[in-house]
Amino acid sequence: MFKKIAIIMGLLLVLPAMASAAKMGACKYADFKKPNNCGMCHRQIYKEWQNSLMSKSYTHEWDQVEYFKLALPHSQKLEKVAGVKAGCIACHSPLAFLSGDIPPKPADQNTRANEGVSCEVCHNITGTSEKVPFNFSFNIEPGNVKRGPRKDAVSPMHKTAYSQFHKSAEMCATCHDEQSPYGAWVKATYREWKEGPYAKEGKVCQDCHMPKAPGKSAAGGKERKDVAHHTFQGSHSAKQLAGAVDLKLEGAPKEAKAGQTLKFKARLFNGKAGHPIPSGSTEERMLWLEVWAVDANGKKYPVPVTKKGFKGEEYTVADSSAMTYQAIGEIMEIKDFKGLKRDGNVPDGARIFRHPFFDPKGRMTICQWYTKDNTLVDYRIKPKETKMEDYSWKVPADLPKGKLTIKASLYYSQIPSSVGEFFKLPETEYAPILVNSAETDIEIK
Repeated sequence: MFKKIAIIMGLLLVLPAMASAAKMGACKYADFKKPNNCGMCHRQIYKEWQNSLMSKSYTHEWDQVEYFKLALPHSQKLEKVAGVKAGCIACHSPLAFLSGDIPPKPADQNTRANEGVSCEVCHNITGTSEKVPFNFSFNIEPGNVKRGPRKDAVSPMHKTAYSQFHKSAEMCATCHDEQSPYGAWVKATYREWKEGPYAKEGKVCQDCHMPKAPGKSAAGGKERKDVAHHTFQGSHSAKQLAGAVDLKLEGAPKEAKAGQTLKFKARLFNGKAGHPIPSGSTEERMLWLEVWAVDANGKKYPVPVTKKGFKGEEYTVADSSAMTYQAIGEIMEIKDFKGLKRDGNVPDGARIFRHPFFDPKGRMTICQWYTKDNTLVDYRIKPKETKMEDYSWKVPADLPKGKLTIKASLYYSQIPSSVGEFFKLPETEYAPILVNSAETDIEIK
């Protein structure tokens, strides 16, 4: 008999007004087949999933650190966030949550929690218990019926069922939109998409993150024109980020003299993403624009952005003296912890496109479950939005004559480098990824 489970627990267990969530342990690991079982027939899809973050949603280095060094111990110290002990796992290792394996053992113990968001999670989903999904609010029926977007799917290994839900953005929203125990929306990618232009055009998450190509879904299956790639590429992929934002420098003069003040603009346009950039875990993700002047001898001069004066702008201009993330020290019981550099290694004066989160003590935080407010400032680039940044730079009196190059580089990072270095994460976890660049030349007379 199928076990129908309406789950409303997400990365954070929140909102007392929500419908009652299923209890942990409503299923067993044995109710779900292992991914390599699916891979026997769905070979290409299995290989793609293996290389995706869906397969690493639990084992991923930063997720392991964030859960075992921050979220789990915090849940045991502060009653308000106690639900995070299970809530994080509900999305990062759904089978562990459903099986009552809370907290799961760390990834190096190689339990079934390591399967992350596996085939059996997504293809046993039947729908959602919420009108607007969030916090793991999907219904799931483990069993021999596998659901997907095709009406003519046939398998000798299991039964199949057509699911319109699998073709919808709401499927993704069940885990990609979350609310903190304090009521703050700490992930809102679906809601952001819904309010934007692409939802009106009928383009959904799967169109970008599961692109289609000719092939077979399974060995022995029919040739199709539109097999969905299970790569789920997003901001962790340099390929996906490359060119996601258009960048152009405008208004600089062709010639200038020493002592002259140069004025120019940077134009940024988000013409490719269906949500703001960055999206998702925006408490830690950063997009920033560095502008440098490079003289004829190759010497570099930083060119800071001209401030606009909007509320909360101080959080959007890099400042190497700004310290925050003090909650890390409190959770880890580090005596006299002063915090970490808010902007990591981003050079002073660079414009940062971000959405900062603040804890109950009013400090900027990377602990999304400890977020009380994130409405002070949201300076991200929305879908089909153009942002204009102004620059003014006085040419040094001793600048050599010849070509002066103004170079703008737009970078993306998953977490601030200060956080990555503090936790000794692999550099790939926080290294800047180049999104785009632009330059213009000025002749110094």
